[in-house]
Amino acid sequence: MRLKCIKLAGFKSFVDSTTINFPSNLGAVVGPNGCGKSNVIDAVRWVMGEISAKNLRGEHMADVIFNGSSARKPVGQASVELVFDNHDRKLTGEYANFNEVSIKRKVDREGQSIYSLNGTTCRRRDVTDIFLGTGLGARSYSIIEQGMVSRLIESKPEELRVYIEEAAGISKYKERRKETERRIKRTKENLERLADIREELDRQLRYLKRQSVAAERYGELKKKERETKANLSALQWARLDTQIKSNQDAISSLELNIDSKGADLGEVDARIERHLDDNADLTDALGEVQARFYSLGNDIARNEQSIEHYLEKVNQLKLDLSETQDGWEQTQEELDIDLRKITQLDAELKSVEPELVSAQKSEIESSKVLTQVEKTIHQWQRAWDEFNQRAEEPRQIAEVEQSRIHQLETVVARGLQREKTLKEELSALDQAPKDNEYQGQLKSAEDVKFKIEELQTMSESLFVLIGALRVELSECSEELDSIRGELQTSKGKQASLEALQQAALGQDNQEINSWLQDKGLDRAKRLAEGLQIEPGWEVAVEAVLGEFLQAICIEDIESIEGLFTDLPTGHLALLDTAVRSGVTSQNAELIALNSKVQSDLEISDLFKDIYIAENLPEALDQRKKLNKEESIVTKEGIWLNSKWVRIKNKSRKDSIVERRGRIADLFRKNKALNEESLTLADKCVNLRADLRVKELERDRLEADIADHTNQLGDIKSKISAKKAKEEEAANRKVRIRIELEELTKILKAEEASIVEARASLQKALDSMAEDIGSREQLEESREKTQKTLERAREQARNDKDLAHELALKQQSIKAALHSTRETMDRMASQVQRSKERIESLSGQIEESDQPLEEMRVELDQLLSQRLEVEKELGIAKSRVDKNEGTIRSLEQARNELQEDQNKFREDLMQVSLKNEGALVKREGILKQLEETQFNLDDVLRDLPDGVEERQFEEELEKVSNRIQRLGPINLAAIDEYEQQSERKVYLDRQNDDLEKALTTLQNAIRKIDKETRGRFKDTFDKINTGLQSLFPRIFGGGHAYLDMTGDDLLDTGVAIMARPPGKRNSTIHLLSGGEKAMTAIALVFSIFHLNPSPFCMLDEVDAPLDDANVGRYANLVREMAESIQFIFITHNKITMEMANQLLGVTMQEAGVSRIVAVDIDEAAEMVTT
Repeated sequence: MRLKCIKLAGFKSFVDSTTINFPSNLGAVVGPNGCGKSNVIDAVRWVMGEISAKNLRGEHMADVIFNGSSARKPVGQASVELVFDNHDRKLTGEYANFNEVSIKRKVDREGQSIYSLNGTTCRRRDVTDIFLGTGLGARSYSIIEQGMVSRLIESKPEELRVYIEEAAGISKYKERRKETERRIKRTKENLERLADIREELDRQLRYLKRQSVAAERYGELKKKERETKANLSALQWARLDTQIKSNQDAISSLELNIDSKGADLGEVDARIERHLDDNADLTDALGEVQARFYSLGNDIARNEQSIEHYLEKVNQLKLDLSETQDGWEQTQEELDIDLRKITQLDAELKSVEPELVSAQKSEIESSKVLTQVEKTIHQWQRAWDEFNQRAEEPRQIAEVEQSRIHQLETVVARGLQREKTLKEELSALDQAPKDNEYQGQLKSAEDVKFKIEELQTMSESLFVLIGALRVELSECSEELDSIRGELQTSKGKQASLEALQQAALGQDNQEINSWLQDKGLDRAKRLAEGLQIEPGWEVAVEAVLGEFLQAICIEDIESIEGLFTDLPTGHLALLDTAVRSGVTSQNAELIALNSKVQSDLEISDLFKDIYIAENLPEALDQRKKLNKEESIVTKEGIWLNSKWVRIKNKSRKDSIVERRGRIADLFRKNKALNEESLTLADKCVNLRADLRVKELERDRLEADIADHTNQLGDIKSKISAKKAKEEEAANRKVRIRIELEELTKILKAEEASIVEARASLQKALDSMAEDIGSREQLEESREKTQKTLERAREQARNDKDLAHELALKQQSIKAALHSTRETMDRMASQVQRSKERIESLSGQIEESDQPLEEMRVELDQLLSQRLEVEKELGIAKSRVDKNEGTIRSLEQARNELQEDQNKFREDLMQVSLKNEGALVKREGILKQLEETQFNLDDVLRDLPDGVEERQFEEELEKVSNRIQRLGPINLAAIDEYEQQSERKVYLDRQNDDLEKALTTLQNAIRKIDKETRGRFKDTFDKINTGLQSLFPRIFGGGHAYLDMTGDDLLDTGVAIMARPPGKRNSTIHLLSGGEKAMTAIALVFSIFHLNPSPFCMLDEVDAPLDDANVGRYANLVREMAESIQFIFITHNKITMEMANQLLGVTMQEAGVSRIVAVDIDEAAEMVTT
């Protein structure tokens, strides 16, 4: 296998489509520095899968695309194609039968790479897999470029080992080992997850088992409850049916009575109607007489009311006088009574006090006696408690032993039942048939497993690509966010500075702005905007100009009509910039300030006689040279002359001129940031679109993997079920036999424990019999002591009550004395007030005599008129009363008939409601029976004779109580238990499969490690032998060898030791550049001798060598070129001489590389001819 040609287009400096042919095994690429020779090697490395832009001498992958030159525009994509001759069938696998293999890679400005093999799009991994074990690769020993020689020699032991591995062809084993380790990791994770699921499932099964047993018991009780309810409902239906028939007979009788009473009511209503018409005429006549009678009555009432008012007033005064006199006399009597009462209370108090002292002494004595008796009863209680504690121990022992005997007997019974069950199960297992047919499932499992591995490989490749896209998208988003944040901050700074600048220039004064607009000066330039100041002198210029920086520049102030009319308020400066003729004198020893300022405006007058100094000491020194009109200013803005000094307290950042520069810088910066953010935003959008496409493809693959995995799991479950069934049966037999042996031992031990417990029980019963006599004695003593205690308590209680009663009596007497004295004081005051009231009332009675005679005469006349009208009224009333009496008699008769009819109707309604309720209940019972799928006739027929509802109600209550005691019931527990049990069996089989798979993978790792160790050791020894042989040939002496830095061949590093002739250096780093290069050449060529790669590319490897060493190097390359294709870049003439083909790289057009090929043999032939 050899490299036939390279096709480049848009790759770095090869912008045009270029084909580089390699017809011989010795091809030299020559040309001046910078013409693009190394781009040939970069192209080969890039196509072989290099993904690091740094290793391709760039910052981004898009840097490999031609970026334009002075005469050409950039191109949108780059592509490189390698064409290999495979006649020797060096490549293996699916491409082994191809005589020519083409590998191509394209990339666009978005960084999207596309690989293809023989014109078919493929993955990067497919490209790298082709070269595994051949020595070719993006970073293999077959490509040695500038600087790589020293890196190879000075590389770390772990890095140098990679080259040995590639030569040994074990890179594919490492890939397989990584893949196996990933599978082991996934398998262990699956086992951990499965263990958690199985543990949780065990807990659920235990819980569901209890629930399923309860659910079965619940079902039995509910069935019994339904049957009892059906029997009870049937009895209730029969009772209601009899009741309904009786009610219907009563309803018919009541309806006949109601109709009879209705006919009588009609006749009475007609008579009442006739008498009501007569009553209306009589009532009108009566109303007229009553009106006259009531009019006279009102007049009489008014007259009588007037007379009565005067009489009531006089009588009230007399009554008040009498009541006041009576109250005075009663108060006098009460004073006498209270006085006698005080005397009596004093006597009672003196007699009570001795009795109280005696009672208190008796209370103390009885309390002492009670305390002594209570102490005796407490002593008895302690003795009783000690006895009970002593007697309780054998009772507890008896209860424990009885319970233990019952429990042991239960255990023995269960053990015997378990022994019987196990023997029956063992007999059934011995007779079970065997089934070993599962070869078909094994073949199907292997096919599905291979398909899963293929899909997982594709998925992992997509995962890597998606990860790279996500990283790139994340980096792009972070960079975009950073740029946007920076842009926002910069815009904020610019806006702040512009606002400050407007304020500093006075552009924020609306009145001045309006005035300028009216005068046509709104577009006139401010002085600060027309100055270009030498950097560093901004503060000095601003210190001198001050507020003039805000001045409006006008070419000719006098030419503006009405300029000085309607002047605005506020600060405003106008500067006439017209050129004036005149001569300005200047101090020749000093530098004028206007030399630091450039402007298109005429502003020289503003800087007249003003000079500059670098610093304050210099200014103070030159101050002596100033006349009185001249002044000098420093860079810091300190302005002084011979008479004064002005120091402006303003920092450089507050300078208007300085601020204007910063605003301009920020404007340019914001523009660049905005353009960059738009570019990055487009890039992020494209990356997100690519990521979505790849994620959809990955999801599809993962769905396929999941489907095939489930399919594999089902097949394995079937296989495992058949195998596990026999294994489980065999294991079950062993477990049953072991359990039977253990059960026999346990039963013997339990029977011995029963005998022991019965003996202990009898001993406790004997001890309890002995304690009966002691208990009787203590109880007799308790009765005697209790009677004495009751007598003592009664005596103490009586003495205490007597003392308390006398104490209360004493307190009551004292309180009565105090209350009586207070009452006497109040009564004395009341007697005095009563005397004054009597005198006042007597005076009012004498003055209240009034003339009442006229009112009495008028009253007599009105009374005589009312007597005449009253006679007429009596006659009219008697007529109306007679007619109304007749109507009342008829209405009473009607009411009696109505009451009778209503009574019959109420009876009818009650009977009807009762009957309706019975009908509804009967229909409800019948519907309930139909819903519970019971037939009424069948239930009535099966009922026993003489049974009552109460019996079924009691039975129903018992069943309901049993159901309630079961608590909450999960009716789905039975089905759930069966489902979860099946799932448990499936998961157990799956766990076994995973453990077997894990064992298989671990065995595969050990096999790979064993083969890797063997290949590495064999390759290491051969390369070491080749190095020891080649090194003296290249150096003309000396020796070199490889050394392992560790003991484990799987990860040991490799170090190279070299000693040129005559030197005894201790480390490779002490060699010169040329010696390192020759040592690297010796190592690489030793590897090539062992495992020649299809071609070798050398980039100016001979640069550090002198002519003698170059000659030895050239001879060695020429010798190896018989079996290996060499493509080398060189500037050395000796190296060029050995080439069969010269490939010249030129750059006649700046930035564009071209190829000029020369065949040495053909050139020599042309020279000879």
